[in-house]
Amino acid sequence: MMAWMNEQALTRTLESGQTFFYSRSRRKIWHKGETSGHVQQVASIAIDCDGDVLLIKVRQVGGACHEGYQSCFFRRVNPSGRLEIALEPVFDPRVTYTKP
Repeated sequence: MMAWMNEQALTRTLESGQTFFYSRSRRKIWHKGETSGHVQQVASIAIDCDGDVLLIKVRQVGGACHEGYQSCFFRRVNPSGRLEIALEPVFDPRVTYTKP
């Protein structure tokens, strides 16, 4: 998956060992897995040469994608230029994200 972080999200990630991100639409910090329970345990963090991108390798618990897949990159472009689903879902989002 790809997500935004600000300084507070990075600090909370470093302190907790799980990923936190910044939601630009909601303008707040969010903990990956706070709703689904599908958290990300940080394995390593690397930074690019410009110092403006982090690559965080994680151990994903459950799926990362809110559509039910292990990865948000579950579609690929086939040789004819059409999108196709390349992965099987790992959970049912209609069950996981049901509000009580």
